[in-house]
Amino acid sequence: MSDTTPAALDQAVLSGVALGYAPVIDRQHAIAGTRLTLVPLRADAPIDHAELLGALTAAFPQGGTVLNPQGEVLLAALLQQPPAEPSQIEVPAFIAADPAHAAAIAALKGAGHSGLLKGLPGEPLPAAVQAVFKQVVLEPGQSAPAGMGLVCAGLRGAAAVDAAFTAGAQAVIGWPTDGVFQPEPGVKNEIAADLQVIMELMSRVDEGEDVERLEQTLKRDPSLAFKLLRYMNSAAFGLPVQVSSFRHAIMLLGYARLKRWLALLLTTACTDHNMRPIMYGALRRGLLMEELARGMDEREMRDEMFICGLFSLLDHMLKAPFEKLLQSIPVPERVRQALVDETGPFLPYLELVRAIEAESVFDYRERAEALMVGAGEINACVLRALHKATQLE
Repeated sequence: MSDTTPAALDQAVLSGVALGYAPVIDRQHAIAGTRLTLVPLRADAPIDHAELLGALTAAFPQGGTVLNPQGEVLLAALLQQPPAEPSQIEVPAFIAADPAHAAAIAALKGAGHSGLLKGLPGEPLPAAVQAVFKQVVLEPGQSAPAGMGLVCAGLRGAAAVDAAFTAGAQAVIGWPTDGVFQPEPGVKNEIAADLQVIMELMSRVDEGEDVERLEQTLKRDPSLAFKLLRYMNSAAFGLPVQVSSFRHAIMLLGYARLKRWLALLLTTACTDHNMRPIMYGALRRGLLMEELARGMDEREMRDEMFICGLFSLLDHMLKAPFEKLLQSIPVPERVRQALVDETGPFLPYLELVRAIEAESVFDYRERAEALMVGAGEINACVLRALHKATQLE
């Protein structure tokens, strides 16, 4: 997939559905892929399904893709015209059992695709159809049939995710966070040394210290310096020349834009494997909020929106409430308002992102109308953000 594909998305084609996304988490808490859910906004709205699915599959990040179309018409269109790249397609059990769809489902395997069965059919599926499905989505506590892996979907919160794995789930589709972080009484959480270096560096950049002192701080952890330079040289960053040193980066970026990439480093440098789904969510929140701010005149506001989304899960990552965290991490006032006070101009955008993650059509529509942003524009932003995230990971 080319880097320019998502930028050319036709918003009119995307306007008939609400898009939602969630990570596919394996038993080691690694990210095995991304599920994209498509929900028609209105049952009576005409949708050019072939054009819609063509736009989505051209822009959607490759590798571990799960497509979850809601509604029989949209699903039937996807079965008849599946993506060119190997994908996993969620299919409700009653659709899988319908003879009208048997040939299209059976043909998925030969084209390199697989199915994710949603629920259990009342009768055994035909052998050619059953062969497409290696995993089944069931409620926590239900058992998968022999030869099929159990997947639990729609879960929220670390306890729910852990319980699903304990009960035998092969994978979970959902989010290990649910609301703001609630500290456990009597539990003291220490911030890892490498993250403390980044926080110190952010404070020094905010105070405008000279390059030599900034470099000395970063040299305390060479692995962080390497990761920062790797980010800056990624396709998503788009610099015209290769950055060779931290000093070079400051010369090219200036202190204001450097803060953005230190913020990114802070939210992706955690070495705790259990944090990987949270880092996945934080990166996409930041990129999506930046995309939603694309039409704003101020570059400063777009950078602040990026940091707001990026930091919106920092409380779960660093195990401390925002009010305490943001005393030691410098953030713009509008970011502090959204995360600590739950007010200010960025909060409605953050609420829209949460609705997209929750795959809630009601909240999606309500938040979009409040911001006076069309579904086509929002969905184009979602796809561009997902694409950029794969370039940075």
